[in-house]
Amino acid sequence: MLCVLQGQRVSRMAPLPGAELVRTPLQLYRYLLRCCRQLPTKGVQEHYKHAVRQSFWVHSDEDNPERIQQIIQRAIEDADWIMNKYKKQN
Repeated sequence: MLCVLQGQRVSRMAPLPGAELVRTPLQLYRYLLRCCRQLPTKGVQEHYKHAVRQSFWVHSDEDNPERIQQIIQRAIEDADWIMNKYKKQN
């Protein structure tokens, strides 16, 4: 991932390899569950797995392709933030 912050290019790594290949909601779901396995404790893993499942079901009736891509992009960005948060704590 490449992010532009106030005119500066900042390279950011996706939480797991393969984020750029996520195209469908099912691929996103599986990708996010794999990210959860990388989290430090069982309690944290279960918390985020639950959040992933809830979000998947909340958006399961979405049929607008543009909106689906927005959701996918935001979910990957959020996963990146969470993974970096726990990486810094260790």
